[in-house]
Amino acid sequence: MKLYHKLSQISFLKKSYAFKFLFVAFIGIHIPLIGILFFVLFFEHSISPSSILIFSLIMTLLATAITLLVLNRLIKPIATASKALDEYRDSRKLSDLPTDYTDEAGLLLCNIQESINEAENFINEKQDLIYMLSHDLRNFAGNPQGLAQLIISENPSESVKNLAELICESTDLQFRYIENFIKLLKEQDEVVKVNQEVKTVLFPNIIPFINEQVEQRLFDKNIKLALAVECNEAKLKIDEGLLIQVLVNLISNAVKFSYFDSEIKVRIFSEHSKLIVTVRDKGMGFDKNQIEELFKKFTKMSRLGTANEGSTGIGLYLCKKIIERNKGGLTASSEGKNKGAEFRIEFDI
Repeated sequence: MKLYHKLSQISFLKKSYAFKFLFVAFIGIHIPLIGILFFVLFFEHSISPSSILIFSLIMTLLATAITLLVLNRLIKPIATASKALDEYRDSRKLSDLPTDYTDEAGLLLCNIQESINEAENFINEKQDLIYMLSHDLRNFAGNPQGLAQLIISENPSESVKNLAELICESTDLQFRYIENFIKLLKEQDEVVKVNQEVKTVLFPNIIPFINEQVEQRLFDKNIKLALAVECNEAKLKIDEGLLIQVLVNLISNAVKFSYFDSEIKVRIFSEHSKLIVTVRDKGMGFDKNQIEELFKKFTKMSRLGTANEGSTGIGLYLCKKIIERNKGGLTASSEGKNKGAEFRIEFDI
């Protein structure tokens, strides 16, 4: 940016990025001519035609190299603008681009900076609005549920009691939807703001946190969780907390679609310079043509679990989003309905 800044201080080049290029090219083209003139005028001995030819070639090559180098430095504003856009798109990193230049490149820098600021403000305002609406919706859903529970506590007739219980179930579902909306926003914020530094993840340390969060779900369906940790540590770009959340979501998903008195196997191992985590169950499974649908947001494939557990269809979407944002991959496979399923996470190590 220093060369661009210096050229922008020249009055006749200040308002045109194209003139800056033409000015540098003009100087570069005439360097060989100026060199030859000085060579002929100030060289004291007689000059042979071959000497002039060799000198001309050397000056031409030198001038070309210098001109290309200077032009490469002159496109720095374009490269800076492109980098700022990429960083905001990939990791939501805010840039601080110079906005006081008046030529075409300066206007590009200014417009990109304003667009990034506007996008960030829009995202923040949208999230604030959704949080506020979610809070209000929770209150609206809570009022009928409170009345329904009051009716049930008064020992009404069986038909009235059934209707009140239906209201409670309906509001519980609404609460789950609202909570998942909030969870989606929070986890998307965590994903885009994640630190991309490589960290050492110690798997024996995170196992207790995973067990604690899935213990009750496993107990309710009498499902055994078999954890095989064959790799004690790995250097990854994902935060431990996010990795725990993904594994808890995958195990909870496996519990939901597993039958009572069954088993879920989790294996953590390394293979061919990759860290691999698999979560395998013997539950409902799915057809191969449904795999792509599994990871869509609010998927149409949202199903009831083996104990009629509800689903909002965003859990697997979030897991895939988190893993891919942290330079990994999440895939699913199944041999068919009622033949179980396997979810596989891979990271390069």
